[in-house]
Amino acid sequence: MEEVFAAGDAEWRGLGRIPGSGLFFRKEYEAFDATKRFAIPEFHSEENPGCSCGTVLRGLINPEECPLFRRVCTPANPVGPCMVSSEGSCAAHYRYG
Repeated sequence: MEEVFAAGDAEWRGLGRIPGSGLFFRKEYEAFDATKRFAIPEFHSEENPGCSCGTVLRGLINPEECPLFRRVCTPANPVGPCMVSSEGSCAAHYRYG
């Protein structure tokens, strides 16, 4: 891993930029980096201002304390990243309590 990748700052949905949290190809392995080989447009996700995923993920509130939880944010209609997959903290709490 250390031979091929170097740690760097990365953006995380719901959390923002975390220093040293991402892995990026080292210069000598950039030929294997799809973002360098292909014209892949940069993607920036916009967080819903009412979504509290970052606060939930940091353990500062429980999912039901989010104003969107079970009201407009459900597994069938996810608003934030915590509800998108079945492994998401809010989705798991929604299903299993």
